[in-house]
Amino acid sequence: MAMVKGRKVCRFCENKIDYINYKDERILKRFTNERGKIIPRRISGNCAFHQRKLTTAIKRGRILAIVAFESESYR
Repeated sequence: MAMVKGRKVCRFCENKIDYINYKDERILKRFTNERGKIIPRRISGNCAFHQRKLTTAIKRGRILAIVAFESESYR
């Protein structure tokens, strides 16, 4: 018998966060895996609006070297 889990709730909607700051490394690292890839919406549980904002923030953080493009151990 398969376990059916409830619907994931967007953490940003839950905490009423409108703006995702690209300088906040702690939040951005939470939504990237160990290889530096952005975690998809179906796994993270974000809504479409916040997933788009999060993706933009992570990409900006990568360009400014706040978040790594890939991990060192991956090479």
